[in-house]
Amino acid sequence: MTVPNTPPDPARADGVTDAVPAPYAADRDPYAAPGPASELYGLPPGVDPTAGKERSAEPLAQRLLPELRIGAATVLACLVLGVAMGALWVWLAPKVPLVVDGNKILYADPEGEQRAGADSVFVLLGLGAGLLTALGAFLFTRKRGGGISVAAGLAVGGLLASVGAWGLGRWLGPGRDLVAQARRVGNGGHFSADIDLGAYGAVLAWPMAAMVLLLALSAAFGKREEDPPPYWVPGPPVQGAGLPAAHPAAHPAAPPEDRGADRADRADRADRWEDAPRDRREG
Repeated sequence: MTVPNTPPDPARADGVTDAVPAPYAADRDPYAAPGPASELYGLPPGVDPTAGKERSAEPLAQRLLPELRIGAATVLACLVLGVAMGALWVWLAPKVPLVVDGNKILYADPEGEQRAGADSVFVLLGLGAGLLTALGAFLFTRKRGGGISVAAGLAVGGLLASVGAWGLGRWLGPGRDLVAQARRVGNGGHFSADIDLGAYGAVLAWPMAAMVLLLALSAAFGKREEDPPPYWVPGPPVQGAGLPAAHPAAHPAAPPEDRGADRADRADRADRWEDAPRDRREG
């Protein structure tokens, strides 16, 4: 019969001791060289905590080059679509009819709303172009998660394309020299006035529509990033933590180069235990 405080037998048949090795044992050399990065950060073996920092070490110009390419491509696509918008505006906008009366040029329809109609057509075309460019930019950059270059390209490209469409429409539309046209048609003749915008804020329809749609698509269908765990969630699990001492998993296997030394240490402790007096072993 032994007392309850009998020390455990270090040499068991299954070769597993009852004591869980302390991570900060006394025999650990405090001046030893640090282990691998995974051990220092408490990560599983083979995981490099500095793997995600390789991108931050790249030069700033090299990191900005892909963003500049995407932004430039977005602006170029908007400018090409702006040419089509200017041609459509000339074709769809209502014309302002004028009539020559002696030495005067009068409106053929004084109460007509052709000027306002031209502004409305330009706004509708700008809204459609903004929705189209925003949808295309989102679909082409969805895998990479969009980026500030997409939004900046749509805003700058939409504004430049709207101004370009306005200028192209004025150039393609009827001439601005009303006197020359009145002389050409003669007294009592009819001709159309030049096409122009009465509300200059119409050029903002394209970039505003593009920004709103891009924001909505990014919020609803954009690439999601994994949320960080709550602050109360512990770090990566430690092998053998929370298991009873007798459980084999509580004693991680030693590295291959240290197994021989560990086995010799256990055998030495077993020999010393056998050589100890019986009264000391029984408490």
